[in-house]
Amino acid sequence: MKILTTVKKVVDVELNMHVEDGAIVEDGLQYVINAWDENAVEASVQLKENNGAETTLVSVGGGDNTDMIRKCYAMGIENGIHIEDPALDKADSSVFAKVLQKVYEKGDYDLVITGKQAQDTDSGQTGIMLAEYLGVPCVSNVIIIEVTDEQHIKVSRLGDAGTEIVELELPAVVTVTDSINEPRLPQMRGIMMAKKKKIQAMDLAALGTSYNEVGGAGLKSEVVEFMASETRKAGQKFEGDAAEITAQVVNLLANEAKVL
Repeated sequence: MKILTTVKKVVDVELNMHVEDGAIVEDGLQYVINAWDENAVEASVQLKENNGAETTLVSVGGGDNTDMIRKCYAMGIENGIHIEDPALDKADSSVFAKVLQKVYEKGDYDLVITGKQAQDTDSGQTGIMLAEYLGVPCVSNVIIIEVTDEQHIKVSRLGDAGTEIVELELPAVVTVTDSINEPRLPQMRGIMMAKKKKIQAMDLAALGTSYNEVGGAGLKSEVVEFMASETRKAGQKFEGDAAEITAQVVNLLANEAKVL
């Protein structure tokens, strides 16, 4: 079984972000592997360890994406592809899915594993669109992947009414949630070995396509502006005995909040 796993570089949402003039201030930002993509990497590595799968990782973005690919090498991924092309700076989910389609077609993969969404846009569309473009089945929100034979897998997914079990004929695409596993921490030996491993660098021309051919001329979505969320107003502190506090609260509820 040949597995293709996707990894996206995102802003570390644990840090404070600032918006000025409708754009995110880049100074001081740090980038990390998208959290759900780490779960996808771990799922792929487990399938390699337990079922002898061949694992390949693809990441689209700037030069620092190679650091993330090497981290995935240290986790156990075997092969890495880095797609870097300035034309993709403003690409949307549909364009990324078209790019991944080209990568898939060059590698003849059996299974694509992606994170269910990215923590920067939260759109959750790329993996599903990829399956549509490839004409293969797709299951999202997956929490368990089991290999039944060389041509079939069985997955469990979180559905609206509980856990659903779906059997899939390969090739297929699955998007995984963070409930599927706990991503491993790379060991020092793996980190050192990852520094020496080759990463296959490609641009759109090397994929045999162009920005217009992958839909860049007619983006289906566009980020127009970033806006900082409104800060929560400070609360009021009441002092006094219970009767006085109750009277103050009732007065505010009746005259300011208008709920009484």
